[in-house]
Amino acid sequence: MAPDDEDITMSDTSLGESSRPQTSGQTTRAWSQDHHGSCVIQPRQRPSVVSGQRQSDEDALIEEHQKQMEEAKFQSIPPGNLKQLLIACAKALAENNINDFDKLIGKARIAVSIGGEPIQRLGAYLVEGLVARKELSGNNIYRALRCREPESNDLLSYMRILYEICPYLKFGYMTANGAIAEACKNDERIHIIDFQIAQGTQWITLLQALAAKPGGAPHVRITGIDDPVNKHARGDGLEAVHRRLAAISEKFNIPIEFHGVPVFASDVTPDMLDIRPGEALAVNFPLQLHHTPDESVDVSNPRDGLLRMVKSLNPKAVTLVEQESNTSTTPFLTRFIETLDYYLAMFESIDVTLPRDQKDRIGVEQHCLAKDIVNVISCEGKERVERHELFGKWKSRLIMAGFRQYPLSSYVNSVIRSLLRCYSEHYTLVEKDGAMLLGWKNRNLISASAWN
Repeated sequence: MAPDDEDITMSDTSLGESSRPQTSGQTTRAWSQDHHGSCVIQPRQRPSVVSGQRQSDEDALIEEHQKQMEEAKFQSIPPGNLKQLLIACAKALAENNINDFDKLIGKARIAVSIGGEPIQRLGAYLVEGLVARKELSGNNIYRALRCREPESNDLLSYMRILYEICPYLKFGYMTANGAIAEACKNDERIHIIDFQIAQGTQWITLLQALAAKPGGAPHVRITGIDDPVNKHARGDGLEAVHRRLAAISEKFNIPIEFHGVPVFASDVTPDMLDIRPGEALAVNFPLQLHHTPDESVDVSNPRDGLLRMVKSLNPKAVTLVEQESNTSTTPFLTRFIETLDYYLAMFESIDVTLPRDQKDRIGVEQHCLAKDIVNVISCEGKERVERHELFGKWKSRLIMAGFRQYPLSSYVNSVIRSLLRCYSEHYTLVEKDGAMLLGWKNRNLISASAWN
């Protein structure tokens, strides 16, 4: 989950055409061999009416049998069940049964719509991903979706809409801020390393709270790390974050330093971070760590290597917010079903807030979610950058890196529960293994945890 006024229309040319079964009606030639071993061409005999009728009947029976076999393949898919149809498409592709895939995907294309029900809207992007996978064009489609993002101000407006209509981003920000505030409550100098600074808006409420401390505001230093090619998320660059934080510093009368580091997370080294003695160090991973390749992509395992590097800095608090989904190392069909289930819950939660025909809803889903969906479905190896893991797996990684988990405070818990009362009753909040899990109905979607 990450982020022109024109709606994106998925290119039909990128989807390819459905192939049609070819039938052959070849007639046999009359070849014979005489009893003396010489091969001769016999004059073609005019078939009798009876033998011609018999051949016609046999052809009709064969054609009917083939038709029945084709229908039997798909009879397990209930009429109107788009979810099962999409899974059948993925199954055919996983088994490299391209003929069946082309027929099924043709049916699916007719059934999906970016203006329909949640499953129809999600289906439009799943179809895009499936066909891109078949044509080995997934990375091209992913890059095209990134390139077709709107101008930074428009993209920010879509991210802001998502921030307001659903509690996912607020949940992540509030849990991380609460954990850092609790861990550093008695420190006069605080250094926050944010591994996806974006616009820096996460820190506004925390800085405001720190400025109001009875003993006076601490000195806060923020190091903002962000993808060097993701210019859309930063607008006019990390300089914009610097200006925003400077304005907050002046408004709330709190000393703030900012240092931008435009590198990929896996390339960060300690010397880039200017660690200073006497500062309480907090490290924030907001829906970002799953972008760092794991051992299934790179034998050097940059994901665990990054965690070990952070542990070597001896941070007072590390906050982790991640999608509660298992798409990193699972086989393709299992990954497809998991992605369908995960994003269907998210699309349903959007559906209760924004009308289906509203342009903003289409923009939010296309610009903030679509490219992630396509990447998960269509790409493999290093091209697949969306590699989500369940909290249990993250917990194992952090413990192996030497971290200890500590539970989020009861105050943070109560604040989040108060927040959810402003949204649909279908949102859920559960505590599990020391983490907080935000979900929709019976599906957990986002996990938040704190470590030191």
